[in-house]
Amino acid sequence: MTQNHKNQLPNLENYKRNKNWHENHAETLSFGSRLADNVAAKMGSWNFIILQSVVVVVWMGLNLTAYVQHWDAYPFILLNLVFSTQAAYAAPIIMMAQNRQSERDRIQALSDYQTNIDAKLEIEALTLKLDKIETEKLDKIIKLLEEMKGSRQK
Repeated sequence: MTQNHKNQLPNLENYKRNKNWHENHAETLSFGSRLADNVAAKMGSWNFIILQSVVVVVWMGLNLTAYVQHWDAYPFILLNLVFSTQAAYAAPIIMMAQNRQSERDRIQALSDYQTNIDAKLEIEALTLKLDKIETEKLDKIIKLLEEMKGSRQK
């Protein structure tokens, strides 16, 4: 790899070559980062949407019927407060997870770029070897033809 390519890929050098970049990236995450990624993954799932919908329906149902004491009467101000609080915490957590995803994408792109450079260098080396072999074969053929031509002239 040329010096110019090394300057373009400073972060890749931190990643061990015997592991893939996913494993290396996962090892560098803090507890808070892993927690934020898991929370964002759970909140972005159908299970969460269904569970939250069930909770809302039960909340409203219990507050509209007379079976249970009404702790949050009809415009459901407490439920609105719960959703506002959830949104206030969910938004930054999801943004943190998205930022880490952007970092993972950047590292993946750098890794792909490095793989392409390595493949290109290997192909160039193979091409040079094949050219050398072809040249050697052609030289042998020319030598044999000259020997055949020399033996016929005698």
